[in-house]
Amino acid sequence: MEHNLKKALHPSKGLLQNEDLYQYILENSVYPREPEPLKELRDVTSDHPWAQMGTAPDAGQFISMLLKLINAKRTIEVGVFTGYSLLLTALSIPEDGKIIAIDLNRETYEIGLPIIEKAGVKHKIDFIQSEALPVLDQLLKVPENVGNFDFAFVDADKVNYGHYHERMMKLLKVGGVVVYDNTLWGGTVVMSDQITPAPMKQGRKLTIEFNKLLAVDPRVQISQAPLGDGITICRRIH
Repeated sequence: MEHNLKKALHPSKGLLQNEDLYQYILENSVYPREPEPLKELRDVTSDHPWAQMGTAPDAGQFISMLLKLINAKRTIEVGVFTGYSLLLTALSIPEDGKIIAIDLNRETYEIGLPIIEKAGVKHKIDFIQSEALPVLDQLLKVPENVGNFDFAFVDADKVNYGHYHERMMKLLKVGGVVVYDNTLWGGTVVMSDQITPAPMKQGRKLTIEFNKLLAVDPRVQISQAPLGDGITICRRIH
């Protein structure tokens, strides 16, 4: 009943054309396995006016499995919002794992912070309130950081996705994975500019450019998945 209420109040983040089919996936695959702290954080976030910025739970479920598959321990998160993806990462990595989490807005992070603390994983998180590029550049100045991260998740300003990618290719180890969110941008990547809603036009243009960049980057193996608003998984191969 609670999940149905949230569905009524907020439109789906899924790109499946059949809303009932997307809800079937959530109700029968995602929600039954979603840890209680993530349910709580998702419900708290649903009341926020920017709730659609939160990581889609189906994408989160996939990311959690990916973290386990690659045995990720040292991770980076660019763009935190209320911390859904941050919390699922913290729950997925080992007890001595670490996350460098970067966001300009500490207020939204603090919405989820009590839930993160209650889940017992705050010690894994180093939250840095800052623009991301200066922090990533500082990390690269420390030799032991170069090529030594296992995983990164990027869900931030689209104008800098290409710049974030270049830093991640230096920070991630060979075999490391970076996941980029919103790479289908509400489905507008296949719309003409004329019919794309005005608030989404710049993001559409930047997303198309970034997708083209990834498609020809020989440093990564990629897979674009229609989860949430579209995610692209990049595995560094050299």
